Amino acid sequence: MNKLTTSTAIPTRALKLEALSKISASFELFCLASGMEALGEMMDRDAQAICGPRHARGRNRRAHRWGKTKGKIGFHGGKVEIERPRLRGFDGKEQPVPSWEAAVAEDWLGKWAMNQMLINVATRKFARSVRLPEGDVPGPAGAGLSKSAASRRFVALSAARTRDWMASDLSGLDLLVIQIDGIHMDEDLILVAAIGVDVKGDKHPLGLAEGATENAATVQSLIDNLVERGLDPAVPRLFIIDGAKALSKAIRRTFGRAAAIQRCQIHKARNIMERLPKSLHASVRCVLRQAWELDDAAKAERLIRNLAQRLERDWSGVAGSILEGIDEILTVTRLGLPKELQRSLACTNIIENAMSTVRRVCRNVKRWRSASMAMRWTAAAMQEAARGFRRLKAHKQLPTLRAALEAHHNKDSHGNIARQAIAA
Repeated sequence: MNKLTTSTAIPTRALKLEALSKISASFELFCLASGMEALGEMMDRDAQAICGPRHARGRNRRAHRWGKTKGKIGFHGGKVEIERPRLRGFDGKEQPVPSWEAAVAEDWLGKWAMNQMLINVATRKFARSVRLPEGDVPGPAGAGLSKSAASRRFVALSAARTRDWMASDLSGLDLLVIQIDGIHMDEDLILVAAIGVDVKGDKHPLGLAEGATENAATVQSLIDNLVERGLDPAVPRLFIIDGAKALSKAIRRTFGRAAAIQRCQIHKARNIMERLPKSLHASVRCVLRQAWELDDAAKAERLIRNLAQRLERDWSGVAGSILEGIDEILTVTRLGLPKELQRSLACTNIIENAMSTVRRVCRNVKRWRSASMAMRWTAAAMQEAARGFRRLKAHKQLPTLRAALEAHHNKDSHGNIARQAIAA
């Protein structure tokens, strides 16, 4: 059997009939030929609308036919050649064919490349992932299937989407919770990311900032970007972090000293366990779990302080670590939130899940050439993760969080007024 080709030397209708006669073995080519024929008919109608019928004369003509040329359009992640008419205006300039311009305007090739990269298809295998090696639609040189072509399209589209995302307006999001965490991309490169939860329980990736370390300056640049894009610092919110002091410092600098900050209880327990012998793990974990589950913040704090006191003699460093940041570790308890909502907001699981998607998407990258490259990949991965976001499990209890945050904010405001009056 002779192998079918997509050479544009064959008229599209003849190609379609040839593929139709062998449709059982060449359905893909039949679809391609049908699309080429349909596009050819659309271009002929456009040419007739602009130039009038062939060999006709009339005052309504805006151009005249100027032969045909070959052009390339996107198909199955690559390009195929197709003949298109050329139109020349009476001023001697090329006139566009509307249907052709519409066919090539949509960046389907960039979307194909983006999608393949996000599902971990290596650029070296891109051609095989979109065109069967034994298929009837060939992938010759210049078809846009090479690893460099796929990489260029991914870079262009991911850069454009990152710019749009980092400049998007946040003023329309009624955010109650913001989680901030960092991910190490390289030895001297860290990205700090933020994810917000609105009053309906929907999760939104908010932004990224790059830095050499997870210091206050890096976090501050992220927060400044969020504020510039419409995040109101005066609105009380709950901030959930992994415990880095730089995060707390930057948050309090922008949102006030009394900003509600919850340190991740899972990170806290993990850090404590890593410094203790296995013989103490069960007892210490039991005490911490009891403290997390208590409704009374004072009792929970007393329980944690008693644990630190018992460990003081033999494990003084661990005892100090237990007490470090004790105010922030019990924030959700002090706010008086329902149990289910406490469990959802006492840890950074939301952003950790997004970071796991980032690691999966970026696992084929062997070397980060620049911070902008890491930003592009991470932004694309976070937007990919957002497709799988589900509403917060305890979303029906979020009005309770709003009321608690407002009460906390008002209490702090009244306290500041009283202190100022005493000082005066």
